[in-house]
Amino acid sequence: MRPALRLLPLPLCIALSLNALAEERPEDWRLCPLEDAVPEFPDAPPPVGSAGDRQDQPTDIDGDQLAGVYDQVTNFEGNVTLRRGDQFLATDNLTYDAETSTYVADGSVRYQDSGMRIVADRLTGDQEADSHNMENVRYQLIERRGNGGAERAELAGEQGVLTGSTYSTCPPSQRWWELRAGRIDVDLEEGFGTARNATLRVGKVPVLYMPWFKFPIDDRRKTGLLYPAIGYSSRNGFDYRQPIYLNLAPHYDMTLEPRIMTRRGYLLGTEFRYLTEGGNGTFDVEYLPSDRLARDGREEEIELGIPEENRRKDDRGLFRYSGRQRINRTWQARASLSWISDPRYIEDQSSSLITGSSSTLNSNAGIYGRGRYWDGGLMADYRMLSDYTLAETRLPFYRLPRAFVNWERPFGRWVVAGLSADATRFGHIADPATPGGRDPRPGGSRVDLKPFVSVPVEGDAWYVRPTLAWRYTAYRLDDQLAENLATGGAEPDPSPTRSLPIASVDAGLFFDRETLFRGDSYLHTLEPRLFYLNTPYRDQTNLPLFDTRAMTFSWGQLFRDNRFSGGDRQADANQLTVALTTRLIRESDGLEKLSASIGQIRYFDDSRVTLKPGADPLEAGKSSWVAQANYAINDRWTLGAAYQWDPKIRRDDLVSLRTRYLIGDDGIVNFNYRYRREQLEQVDFSFLYPLNPSWSLVGRYYYSLRDSKVLEGIAGVQWDSCCLAVRLVGRHYVRNRIGETNNAIQLEVELKGLGSAGPDTEGRLRRAILGYYRDDLYLVPPSELDGDTDDDHMIDPLP
Repeated sequence: MRPALRLLPLPLCIALSLNALAEERPEDWRLCPLEDAVPEFPDAPPPVGSAGDRQDQPTDIDGDQLAGVYDQVTNFEGNVTLRRGDQFLATDNLTYDAETSTYVADGSVRYQDSGMRIVADRLTGDQEADSHNMENVRYQLIERRGNGGAERAELAGEQGVLTGSTYSTCPPSQRWWELRAGRIDVDLEEGFGTARNATLRVGKVPVLYMPWFKFPIDDRRKTGLLYPAIGYSSRNGFDYRQPIYLNLAPHYDMTLEPRIMTRRGYLLGTEFRYLTEGGNGTFDVEYLPSDRLARDGREEEIELGIPEENRRKDDRGLFRYSGRQRINRTWQARASLSWISDPRYIEDQSSSLITGSSSTLNSNAGIYGRGRYWDGGLMADYRMLSDYTLAETRLPFYRLPRAFVNWERPFGRWVVAGLSADATRFGHIADPATPGGRDPRPGGSRVDLKPFVSVPVEGDAWYVRPTLAWRYTAYRLDDQLAENLATGGAEPDPSPTRSLPIASVDAGLFFDRETLFRGDSYLHTLEPRLFYLNTPYRDQTNLPLFDTRAMTFSWGQLFRDNRFSGGDRQADANQLTVALTTRLIRESDGLEKLSASIGQIRYFDDSRVTLKPGADPLEAGKSSWVAQANYAINDRWTLGAAYQWDPKIRRDDLVSLRTRYLIGDDGIVNFNYRYRREQLEQVDFSFLYPLNPSWSLVGRYYYSLRDSKVLEGIAGVQWDSCCLAVRLVGRHYVRNRIGETNNAIQLEVELKGLGSAGPDTEGRLRRAILGYYRDDLYLVPPSELDGDTDDDHMIDPLP
């Protein structure tokens, strides 16, 4: 019937207004009571469809008695219900006057749709004037758990007014926080609400009063204040940041972030975001004029002998750009550009619960493509020094530019062919202070080609994969670099080349059987593997070292065709790897109860290719034994170990032990011990320990036994409730390569469903404590023996 057509959508304005500031990220409501502030209506059917479907749905009305005259006054009495799509309205009595288009619903007015539930004492309105009023309103949002009330709610067309309104995600019996407003004006057409005399209370204490503020009531972006961040550190002092969001256009926006650091001065940060068809990007700019830290620390920098170019600048700043743009279905452009005013900037700005800055700041840009059998790109990169303890001449070479392509395609069942090709121009910073004006790091160009063909022969329980590759590398060197590489009075060669074949055979078997272990059925496997590699020797002493280093010996190194990263060295080899892996896999759920591997390389000849002339070759004989194992004691407790033992000197090369124990539904304890001969010996202990459902302790103790120094110490306490969370964290950490330390104290108060004040300690603890979020357990880092990475981002060793 007609009375219901405009009546049902009325209460939605309340939800839009009071929930406008709620964040989109999912919240943890496990500590909330099962019953909502407005419980479910037992006589209401489950909502069907959504708000967008309502106009196409019929309206059904029902009641115990119907009286009145058609087209005049109609009375519905006793258990009156109206239904349309996802909407349900119930009341004791409903009166509709057709002549004046007015209606009155009184007595236990109840409303429900897919997003909210409302109870009120009385509902009146005028259909022709499109005005509606509710008295003594209580509501419950379903998806975000927000609830509250209003003394009176009025709606006239697209304009609404809420008087004496409240909002909170807390249950009525535990009102840890609540937002109160004397009056809220709602403009549904513009998507704005305007609150007057608004107060945010934590417990019974008002912590924030706003006589007037404007806020969005829908998903449209609006200009306004975001939540501030408050912290303290020994370097910055009291630290306050106030983000200001500017909605400039539908496809771009900006956030200004003024920041006050009592010991340093005022900083202005800016983030500009844009969105295009097929692309997006972000600009970040920070400017800190007259940094008092630079002024007060100048004498210390001089005493430490820090070069002038590495000292703090008086006016400091940062620039970052990250973006991508799709060109077509195959190609896209990507860029990540960074600039800092001085090498100490990132270190000085970091008081968060993350590791210290890296030694270099990388910028790169290029276009990249991918097809069914290939991928490639054209790019360039550039690095800036972000560690003041190093000289710029220690930076890696820049690639200006680099073109690469990788192609691999099967031909029938038995043949796979492929090609890796790379053409790069390497450059480096010139040092004008170098005597004679000679460039300390001259560069050059390199072309590296590696075609290969493989003939894999495989069965259900075995495989043999012979591969033959040919590697050709050619250079065009700067004259000065060619002179530096010439030895023994030889004539400089500006165009050296290297060409050699690489042959390998990878073969393995799979044995499995069913077995019982502690009463459970398991699949037990044995997986022997052989890898033979033969590469002839080529003298490479006349080749430069642009991006090449010796790789750390590891499990993955047992099956590689080169023990160097990059393209400047190809190791000669006549060697055989023998390895064995065994696993226990629980058949009921696929859990890997145990995995253990052991392997070793037998070098039949000396490997004479080295990084630098005169270095000792890799002698014939046996490599270190490499072993690793993981064992799940039960579903909560796991152990892992990695071990390398050198039979030549009968000493450990590497020892790694790690264990993880899960406590309840949230807690976790991690312990790691790492030892690598002549490099490091460290212990790392971290935990999230719940004292009860509300209180928990967090901490990390990361200690270098070799240096007798705490690398990072974290201690904190967390308190959680249905709607409020508080995290207080302190941190002591090493902030640079020479061992200087810093301290930070951070407090975050999170009003669930509304936002948080203070730094994002939750996200930063997630990085420090593996398993802080249980969903992160799959991110367990590789063992010490699996660390095959290209180290070309690391600082170059000087010749």
